[in-house]
Amino acid sequence: MATRKGKTIFLEKKPRIIANAAAVGKKEGEGPLGKEFDLVFSDDKLGLPSWEKAESELLKRAVEKALLNAATEKNEVDAIFSGDLLDQCIGSSFGLRSLKIPVCGLYGACSTMALSLCTASLAIETGGFDCCVAATCSHFCSAEKQFRYPLEYGGQRTPTAQWTVTGAGAAVLKNSKKSASPYIDKIHLGTICDLGITDANNMGAAMAPAAKKTITDFLCDTGTSPSDYDMILTGDLGKVGSDLLKELMLREEGIDLSSVHNDCGLLIFDREAQDVHAGGSGCGCSASVLCSYILNRFRNGFFKKVLFVATGALMSPVSSLQGESIPGIAHAVLIKSDNN
Repeated sequence: MATRKGKTIFLEKKPRIIANAAAVGKKEGEGPLGKEFDLVFSDDKLGLPSWEKAESELLKRAVEKALLNAATEKNEVDAIFSGDLLDQCIGSSFGLRSLKIPVCGLYGACSTMALSLCTASLAIETGGFDCCVAATCSHFCSAEKQFRYPLEYGGQRTPTAQWTVTGAGAAVLKNSKKSASPYIDKIHLGTICDLGITDANNMGAAMAPAAKKTITDFLCDTGTSPSDYDMILTGDLGKVGSDLLKELMLREEGIDLSSVHNDCGLLIFDREAQDVHAGGSGCGCSASVLCSYILNRFRNGFFKKVLFVATGALMSPVSSLQGESIPGIAHAVLIKSDNN
């Protein structure tokens, strides 16, 4: 049975990530991780009539590819845990409806990949589920249209702005003793932090305090330090948020993350060459990086212990128009291999 210390849950069954897959758009495929992705589409609409339909299709393709990589049939999956940035999570629900697999819809904004891994792990830990898929997606054009301005408007982006990733990631979790696969050792559901940031073009500043709290709490609960990990990987703080996180950790907690920290929003794009300003963002950012580059390096033995901390800005178009501040949250998942 799982045990809990502080806010961190120590899993007993330690579900294995038996397979993973990532599907991305053209810009992501041209970035530093281009060769890591399972599927790269040159047409960001995937031949479909809308950006929203394309986002749903990306998620469906990622899930189907992950199941193919796992040699697992759809009827063997107990549930899919997924969400996205679109109103009522239509990216996930519309994308998954044809698969005929039970779905648990989630909303954690850009932290959704970590949230889906947490909830899928808990479902397996209960003994009621044996095989689950954790997934999420985002699309640059659908996100811009919903949260900022239609692309046709041609609004100038600020230096702190990030580029929403057109991509999806999916991981197949199973109650298995398959030693070659990495496993989820511990999970940590985050606490909402709100320091009053109201700028929708500065997500890094809004989410950094939540990342700081989750990482600090996790290290305290587990009695570990940054040097115990191959990497502490945040979701999509980008350049601004990553710098702020490291400053807050050092100044307020006396913890130096500089030697082990990296960020999915910095890994997925070449910030200067691809003109993405502060880096990548969106649900698909951490999902596509984790479900390709990171998990691939677990499988080849390069990584043995990574703390994955996906971050999310819990805003909506309505809350922004009403002048509300932007609450942040960060969920953590400790991924390990047997070669520790």
